[in-house]
Amino acid sequence: MKATIDREGCISCGLCASTCPEVFRMADDGRAEVCADPVPESAEDAAAEARDNCPVSVITVE
Repeated sequence: MKATIDREGCISCGLCASTCPEVFRMADDGRAEVCADPVPESAEDAAAEARDNCPVSVITVE
């Protein structure tokens, strides 16, 4: 499973990083970024939850 973020559309809310810190973190510029590729099996459900709850729908998890 792979996660991606459209960083241009990120509004820096931090929801993904708080929901799934194993896969997402906040970068120095304040926007979210992926920190695990591939998504660890143990974090797949949390990564999908972060995707589903992103207020601007910029996360994909496939």
